Amino acid sequence: MPDDRKQPKKKMTTEEARIPGAFEGETVSRRRFMTGTVHAAGGIAVAAFTLPAVGLAVAPVFEERPESWEVVGPVGDFPADTYVPRTLTLVRGIGDVGKSTVYIRRYNPEFDDEQRDEYNEYIAISTRCMHLGCPVRFVAASERFICPCHGGVYDFQGKVSGGPPVRPLDRFYTRVRDGNVEVGPRFSVNSELKRFSPRDPGMPLDGIGPYVYPARPSVRKIPGT
Repeated sequence: MPDDRKQPKKKMTTEEARIPGAFEGETVSRRRFMTGTVHAAGGIAVAAFTLPAVGLAVAPVFEERPESWEVVGPVGDFPADTYVPRTLTLVRGIGDVGKSTVYIRRYNPEFDDEQRDEYNEYIAISTRCMHLGCPVRFVAASERFICPCHGGVYDFQGKVSGGPPVRPLDRFYTRVRDGNVEVGPRFSVNSELKRFSPRDPGMPLDGIGPYVYPARPSVRKIPGT
């Protein structure tokens, strides 16, 4: 009959406990040491190439942008019943590429239902379509903003009337200084013209939209608006 009792484990000799490929007394084999060294060197090399690229890509998202205001003309240049185009410099130092057309008119209480404050005595509408960012133009005969690229249509206030745009046209803060109209930072609006920090085209701002598409940390609407 075999003995079912547990047999004591045989103690390994120093020769048997030795790591394969290692000298006596070594706890890490030369092969394992060299493998670890190669992996460490590879990780350092990858980090040396990757981290600067990631930094350059991510840094602009957190870069603080100063508030910029630009004079676009005297208050008498802008009626309340139609828009007047003006060229605005959105990004300085890069020539015509940094410029864009903005449509401006005076606030009209007959049909403007948004609350009036110091920043919307004059309405400044962006020409960037909220579908894919194509330029739109104001057609005075139909009192509509039209995007020729994909058929986006906006009404006189910039709200979506038809086509694929997901939200109304963006706007710019305005103010009056020394008899001149100044245009400031851009902001986005939802279907009720409620102000939000600027978003990119294709990002809806109704319902859970503001939470699904948060604003960039460095680009915020003017506090209290």
